[in-house]
Amino acid sequence: MGKKDARIDAYIAKSADFAKPIMTHLRELIHAACPDVEETWKWSFPHFMYGGAILCSMASFKEHCAFGFWKAALMQDTDNALQIKDREAMGNLGRIQNLKDLPKDGVMKKYIKTAMKLNDAGVKLPPKSKATAREKSTWEPPGYFVKALKKNKQAERVFNEFSYSKKKEYIEWFEEAKTEATKEKRMAQALEWIAEGKQRHWKYVNC
Repeated sequence: MGKKDARIDAYIAKSADFAKPIMTHLRELIHAACPDVEETWKWSFPHFMYGGAILCSMASFKEHCAFGFWKAALMQDTDNALQIKDREAMGNLGRIQNLKDLPKDGVMKKYIKTAMKLNDAGVKLPPKSKATAREKSTWEPPGYFVKALKKNKQAERVFNEFSYSKKKEYIEWFEEAKTEATKEKRMAQALEWIAEGKQRHWKYVNC
């Protein structure tokens, strides 16, 4: 039998009203498809473990929810339901604002079972390639963002003090945008966060 975590009960209870049925439904689907799943708490939001490894996770925000498979990059998107590249939100299902935004239950269960098979086989995500010292020392942000930074001196100062990896996380976020409008919107948000000293994924840092 799967193991539930009281912290996730509390998390769902504190979520916005629109998010509660979404989170509850996702949780039920995971337990139905994976009876041996174990709930846990990582990086300040709910995670689900299977076979000693992370299976998937979910999170709720002010206006949307997110859901993602830990090994999504290794999964075959047989039903064209996963966002693996060019993601518009955290996770692999985009911005979930109501139950209709979720794939059909049968599709979700199929993906969950696919993720389970990866854990059963002991498949691990490939390690991220590390930049060499030379690459770090010669890397420069793209001109369009340098220009934007010059209009916000506080953000420019903080960004220049960021580590290589923190800078790259922001630039990759801009480059993943599908349209110029989305890129501009992300840069405007980034300048605000950077000026406050926040890294790209500050919401998910377990303080």
